[in-house]
Order: sequence, then C-alpha cells, then structure tokens
Amino acid sequence: MIHAWQELKELLEISLESARQKLLDMLSNYKGSQKADIIVVFDAYLVKGNVGSITKYNNIYVVYTKEAETADHFIERTVTKLPRHYTVSVATSDALEQTIILGAGAQRITAQELRQRVLTEKKEIRKKYIENRPPKNNLLADNIDKEALDWIEALRRQK
Repeated sequence: MIHAWQELKELLEISLESARQKLLDMLSNYKGSQKADIIVVFDAYLVKGNVGSITKYNNIYVVYTKEAETADHFIERTVTKLPRHYTVSVATSDALEQTIILGAGAQRITAQELRQRVLTEKKEIRKKYIENRPPKNNLLADNIDKEALDWIEALRRQK
C-alpha cells in the first residue's frame, strides 16, 4: 500500500515510519464503519533477530513479520490455515500474490481499490457528520428568532 498510494509514497520520502503511521490511521478510521477485521502486515524480514509481532492499533491488528519472512509469505500461510467458511480479502497489487491467495480461497482487492474504498468511506462519514452536527457552536443566538435576538442585542448595547 505504501508504494501504491500517492499520499503514502510522499511520506515514505520523509520516513518509512511516517508512511506506516498514516496507513494505520487511514485503515483504523475505515475500520470504524466496517464489520470485518483488518490486519495490516508489514515486512520485517530484513531485521536481524526479529521474532515478529502481532499488536493491536486502535481497532485493527498490525503484524510485523519475523526475520526472513516476507509479508506475502505470512499472508499466504495465514489464508491457507483459516477455515474455508471465513471470507478473507487480501489487498495487494502484486499479481503473483493475487494468484496465490485466489488459489487459497481468498478474495483479492488491488491497492487502488482499497484506497478508493477508504477515501469513499471517509467522504461518507464526513457527509453524515456535517448533516447531523449541531448548528455552529450551539449558541443561544443560533436557536432563537430574529426579534428575540434583536431585543438581547439592544440590552447588551445599553450597558
């Protein structure tokens, strides 16, 4: 995702950690409106002595692979181990990885399809918020008629 999404690719020029953090934040927000679990897998196969880890970040799971294990290998192994009654979708634009996970019974989503889903959901959430938010700062002046507002303003000026 980091190399496929423009906003993450730009952050990658600053630091890998910044790009990872942005991805986690975007997917965590997206998860707020989804029923499915989201697992983000990061390659850590070049980190010497790394035993791998699985943690929770807000409402999503984050996996760092162990030394000498790629994210693709972790995903393939996990998809293969899951019972067939689970619906698993894997987001990747790697054509070989798509073929492998399709063969293992998972569905595939390209990186751009996932990005579009995330951005569309963000717009929908924003739209719902704007439609349902209270007027301005919920001031008295926002909730009374013009005549009453003029009367209060006249009292204020008399001081």
